[in-house]
Amino acid sequence: MTTRPIGSQPTSSQAWHASDVDDVFSQLETSLQGLSQSSIAERQQTYGFNRLPKPKITSPFVRFMYQFHNVLIYVLIAAGMVTALLGHWVDTSVIFAVVLLNATVGFIQEGKAEHALRAIRQMLSPNAMVMRD
Repeated sequence: MTTRPIGSQPTSSQAWHASDVDDVFSQLETSLQGLSQSSIAERQQTYGFNRLPKPKITSPFVRFMYQFHNVLIYVLIAAGMVTALLGHWVDTSVIFAVVLLNATVGFIQEGKAEHALRAIRQMLSPNAMVMRD
């Protein structure tokens, strides 16, 4: 499935609401009667069906591990290793406890945010009315 611009499609910054109706119809290669069945079949062959992509779902393990991908966390882990090499076990355990606590809180917050986004997506209307033939 390759993508090509329809006609001389304007840039996204062009104000469609300020354009002449006939200009918009000619740029989109359509008319007041809508698209013909042959035009629909051709566009579906070229562009595919007019569907929103499914959101990428990450596994909980990957989401948890991503909480450690931060420069400050790297510094804390390095500090924890240095204190472990020096034999300061209390300091080492406190540093690693802070790192794990931070990762756990971030993981929970990110899970709640993903759940909220799923709920919002379900509230949105995935249907549109079109004129054809």
